[in-house]
Amino acid sequence: MSVTQILDGLEAMPATGDEADSAARAGFLEWVFATPGATTPQAAREALETHAAQAASSPAARAFVGFLQAACVPVSGARGRAGRGRVLH
Repeated sequence: MSVTQILDGLEAMPATGDEADSAARAGFLEWVFATPGATTPQAAREALETHAAQAASSPAARAFVGFLQAACVPVSGARGRAGRGRVLH
């Protein structure tokens, strides 16, 4: 499902508060799993450039845009056990 389709659905929802956030989270996960290839920070930036994202007005649509904005921030590599400090007993 495209960003525009997801946002169109979220715009039609009368949800507010936690319900809007839950719908936005579900929409974001739909976008992540429906996007061909990897969902990268660049893909999120491109999604934010769509007219639908820029015109988001309902609480659920604005929350979805917030998830896209958060996805624009690259996550640094997680450190495994070898990268942690040694615990002495």
